[in-house]
Amino acid sequence: MTDIVHVTYRKTGESTKNNLLGMRDMQARAYESRDAQYLLLKAPPASGKSRALMFLALDKLDNQGVKKVIVAVPERSIGSSFEKTDLKSHGFFANWEPNDLYNLCTPGSEGNKSKVEAFHNFLDNDERILICTHATLRFACDELDESKFNNVLLAIDEFHHVSADVNSRLGELLRDIMLKSSAHIIAMTGSYFRGDRAPVLKPEDEAKFTKVTYNYYEQLNGYTYLKSLGIGYHFYQGKYTSAILEVLDTDKKTILHIPSVNCGESTKDKHNEVDFILDEIGTVIDQDADTGVIYVKRKSDDKILKVADLVEDTPKERDKIVNYLRNIKSMDDMDLIIALGMAKEGFDWPYCEHALTVGYRGSLTEIIQIIGRATRDSSNKTHAQFTNLIAQPDANDNQVKISVNNMLKAITASLLMEQVLAPNWKFKTKLSDEEEEESGVIKIIGYKKPSSKRVKEILESDINDLTANILQDDIMLKAMPGSVDPEVINKVLIPRIIRIRYPDLSDNEVEEVRQHVVIALVVNPEEIKESGDKRFIRMADTFVNIDDLHIDLIDQVNPFQKAFEFLSKSVTTQVLKIIQESIDATRINMDTEEAIILWPKIQEFVKTYSKEPSLGSNNPLERRLAECLIYLRKQKRNQGA
Repeated sequence: MTDIVHVTYRKTGESTKNNLLGMRDMQARAYESRDAQYLLLKAPPASGKSRALMFLALDKLDNQGVKKVIVAVPERSIGSSFEKTDLKSHGFFANWEPNDLYNLCTPGSEGNKSKVEAFHNFLDNDERILICTHATLRFACDELDESKFNNVLLAIDEFHHVSADVNSRLGELLRDIMLKSSAHIIAMTGSYFRGDRAPVLKPEDEAKFTKVTYNYYEQLNGYTYLKSLGIGYHFYQGKYTSAILEVLDTDKKTILHIPSVNCGESTKDKHNEVDFILDEIGTVIDQDADTGVIYVKRKSDDKILKVADLVEDTPKERDKIVNYLRNIKSMDDMDLIIALGMAKEGFDWPYCEHALTVGYRGSLTEIIQIIGRATRDSSNKTHAQFTNLIAQPDANDNQVKISVNNMLKAITASLLMEQVLAPNWKFKTKLSDEEEEESGVIKIIGYKKPSSKRVKEILESDINDLTANILQDDIMLKAMPGSVDPEVINKVLIPRIIRIRYPDLSDNEVEEVRQHVVIALVVNPEEIKESGDKRFIRMADTFVNIDDLHIDLIDQVNPFQKAFEFLSKSVTTQVLKIIQESIDATRINMDTEEAIILWPKIQEFVKTYSKEPSLGSNNPLERRLAECLIYLRKQKRNQGA
């Protein structure tokens, strides 16, 4: 297995240290914006978002005229994060004390009559706090006038489940409440990127929110124990069950997510997959009737391992093991959790060292959530690992294109994670050679400074989610292996995606955002080398004098370069050939914008080689120039007609 991303942190202890009010670093930052009517809190898993909400909600109840608080979570198990909590003994002015009668994250269907009635009763009585699922909120609001939310705080956990899409009931509900009531809204998420291309909020709604962002680097760098995090991919052929022990180390506390039955990696029998994994590990000797814990004697040394099966469908049996996991107090209480759809969002097992996931995950949000299961700070670990076990495409498989696309998406998602996990660098315009160096700042000739509040907001809080959109866009993935000129990627494809995501931006603002995205993808400040009195930075496969760094030079570098390097080192020549052939078959269409950029390169090619570029060339860029020439000739003929 090869790690694409490996980041080491300083272990300052700052992100877990409490202030005089009992707040961690992230929670204190959120509390500073407590007066905002609409607040969007973006922070990683395990950073303490649930407690941050408690601080914010209690202040609004006691000091801002808010009468009631409704907390909506995506699934019942997450409701436990909002149980009664002692805050006063740590310095805050009040405790979080919801009435158990109004915790609706209880067994039973989300839309059953008793839960909906309890929700309605809550709005008409003197109770102050209600906890429910997103689904119960939707069902309960079907029969409510939006004015019922006047002076109510609606807090939506895992906000990426909301969508601006017209078919999203939760998104529509939220827009109506904002438009027709005086409600306060607190939205919390580990990522604003959905993966289905539907925006979470419409631009005009998003502009109403005050954003508080706490990034992964700030959190992990401020831990006490966890020092490093690795993200790697392991490719297998055949069935994943035959390769599972190549990456499953049962000496490490692990959450193993097997693939959905709808996924190509699945054998279509999820229960049999669990049994096979257990048999590969050793011999099942017992299953506790009260807790559901499975005891497995390991083949190698007869050590007894405790395993939780969350793939189990029977509600009664699954509730047993879920309750057991919820009350884990010791590192020795569990060794391995096998899950499918569970143990992602809001699941807390601090001792977890390894998040092992089988099959490509379509949403970067899901990847971040899964990684978050292993990034809790705990005295039993200094390193956390996320591993994705992915099927290598087979030339004889009729789903080759899908396999190739999935592999490329997995790799590009990891490229984004490298940025999410690393320290932020600031980019500024270089005005003269006499300027002094600034720590943590790279100066670039021709770099446009943000000219509006909107652009500054995007660069400060949305840049990772925008980059995720770009890296996982289907057209971009087809352009990835070098068949499209880097300038076309950087100057045509990327701005096109920015315009779709932010239709309210002017052309100048799009260019400002584009430059920042491209620089962040291409320029790696960690790869600065010194030679004498000069500094050089790596750009693709060469080093450039940092004093000569120009935006035009950056635009000539393919932002997927690291993905190329990973592919060439990690997969076989045969698989690389399959990837190239698959992408050739789905080549992007030519348009005028691209042709204008490529025409000077065609002229340069002819001048250099004394021939026109050939469609039969082994060089993908030459083939693209040849396609461009054909396109231009066709356009000329059409104009002549």
